[in-house]
Amino acid sequence: MCAILTYARADLSKEYFEKMLEKTISRGPDMSRSLKVKSGWMGFNRLSIMGLSEAGMQPFTLNGNSVVCNGELYGFKDLKKYLKSLGYTFVSDSDCEILLPLYEKLGTKMFGFLDAEFACVIYDAKKNSFIAARDPIGIRPLYYGYDGDGCIVFASEPKNLVGCCEKIKPFPPGHYYEDGKFICYRDMTCVTTVCTDSLERITENIHDKLYEGIKKRLDADAPVGFLLSGGLDSSLVCGVAASLQDKPIETFAIGMDIDAIDLKYAREVADYIHSNHHEVIITKDDVIAALEPVIHALGTFDITTIRASIGMYLLCKWIRENTDIRVILTGEISDELFGYKYTDFAPSAQAFQEEAQKRIREIHMYDVLRADRCISVNSLEARVPFGDLDFVDYVMSIDPEKKLNTYGIGKFLLRKAFEKDEFIPRSILMREKAAFSDAVGHSLRDDLMEYADSCYTDAECEIRKKKYSHARPFTKESLLYREIFEKYYPGQAGMVADFWMPNKSWKGCDVNDPSARVLSNYGASAY
Repeated sequence: MCAILTYARADLSKEYFEKMLEKTISRGPDMSRSLKVKSGWMGFNRLSIMGLSEAGMQPFTLNGNSVVCNGELYGFKDLKKYLKSLGYTFVSDSDCEILLPLYEKLGTKMFGFLDAEFACVIYDAKKNSFIAARDPIGIRPLYYGYDGDGCIVFASEPKNLVGCCEKIKPFPPGHYYEDGKFICYRDMTCVTTVCTDSLERITENIHDKLYEGIKKRLDADAPVGFLLSGGLDSSLVCGVAASLQDKPIETFAIGMDIDAIDLKYAREVADYIHSNHHEVIITKDDVIAALEPVIHALGTFDITTIRASIGMYLLCKWIRENTDIRVILTGEISDELFGYKYTDFAPSAQAFQEEAQKRIREIHMYDVLRADRCISVNSLEARVPFGDLDFVDYVMSIDPEKKLNTYGIGKFLLRKAFEKDEFIPRSILMREKAAFSDAVGHSLRDDLMEYADSCYTDAECEIRKKKYSHARPFTKESLLYREIFEKYYPGQAGMVADFWMPNKSWKGCDVNDPSARVLSNYGASAY
């Protein structure tokens, strides 16, 4: 990951700006740089992934224009060849150096053509103004706010903006900002034509598009590793990647010391694909000690995001401290597309589709945020193959009747798509889903709830909960998380829409805990 910061204020001091930029140095510890432009400042903290020499350091400049970008632009080598044919020259091997030539040729239309996960800000010298944009899913973070004089500020994380902006807001995915307006250039939830292909054709397309999504994300000039939970999604990413490499891939799993569900399954996959596998074991004390730094890193109070982040944060911390890995592939975004345990209760195909649309629109506040922060705070870069734009676009277009769980097992289309290849053991391919925080160990959730219970009496909890109007805490655990959040991001709870929860309006989903463990259909997922 890298960090970007842009402040549209010409009279701002360099010292003040660089103090703001320093707050996200963990995202880009290799090098930092600030650039003064006519209408303000641009800053960049670099984690070297593509084009490792100093020539790849941002901001890039061209004909008076400048850009900072935290992103991976897939297919950039072909675009670079095309731009060279038009007379452009390049000083580095960085993918992001192509952005300014593309902007010169296409203007803001270029955002709709990018196959990328990115957040960027461009300074247009002729207009003397900033243009900002974020990828259509929001895999790369971007936030904005206004200072007391109405000057806009863009930053990779809200921590850059605390103390500067009264209200910090997430930059809407799939939008660009120009001349004071946010304009949607691509909505991944909008289906113009419903795909009515045969089941065989659908599974072939799912296979081929995900395969390509994984393949393109293996391209890096820095060492690549893989998070392996032993569940379907991360196992498929690892299995496909292993088939594409001529040497063993590096896989990493984490679990509690007493009841980790997934360590044995992760080990089974690792043995099958012959990876160089690493296991990290954590304790109750590790979990409690990580709670505050995790919430500070995340910038959220959401229960399920925090629970699931603790294992990922500690695993990535271990990777950073013990290996030379700098790029991490993960399995996020599959559930939003193919369904959770609770979407088995969807009352209709239309309801399933509407829930998937809601989850994809909001994922930048939940699972994608988790992956980004847990990985980036440990100076690593996340890549999310299930978030490949072509793949997401196709799966969202599939007739939702075919995505409903009428097959006796969730995510049937995804499982069926990879049945022939045997990239992973069939027992894993057909294994029921377990929630990540539960899979790290059922005791993780229990330990957190027990710790929260020890922090408040029942009476104290009832009084303190009433302090909050937006997303009011409803348990001692949610109150604890909210109070830690407010310590670091006072008054900024609006950055998160609400608690991630199953759709309570559906029969069987009216629960008061986000864990799939409380659902009646959890069944074999727990074992």
